[in-house]
Amino acid sequence: MISSRALWAGRILSGLAIVFLAMDGAIKMVPIQPVTDSLKDLGYPTSDGFARLLGVITLGGTALYAWPRTALLGAILLTGLMGGAMASHVRLDHPIFTHTLFGLWLGLIVWGGLWLRDERLRRLLPFMQ
Repeated sequence: MISSRALWAGRILSGLAIVFLAMDGAIKMVPIQPVTDSLKDLGYPTSDGFARLLGVITLGGTALYAWPRTALLGAILLTGLMGGAMASHVRLDHPIFTHTLFGLWLGLIVWGGLWLRDERLRRLLPFMQ
């Protein structure tokens, strides 16, 4: 059993990740100039359709993560998305702590929040006894 403070910390961490990812997905749905510029800088197609596809993938994973029954699946899908983003930054030799590892920091928030709020995950991955 986890304390109510830890449960609320997990909800807050998860909420922050959900808000950030929802905003990220939403701006890709209406591809504004900074979105297409960043896609171009990363070597991806700059079409509105490609940006919207990334937005749908981000919003879909975020929605799955936000719903308690599918949160584990959402976390797994978002981890894959963040891993792809990290690979793009590694390929372009971007700064490690600010660009390349941003997906890792966000992934730690996603998984930490889920671990704190989901008893099933804590039983599966018992970091503390």
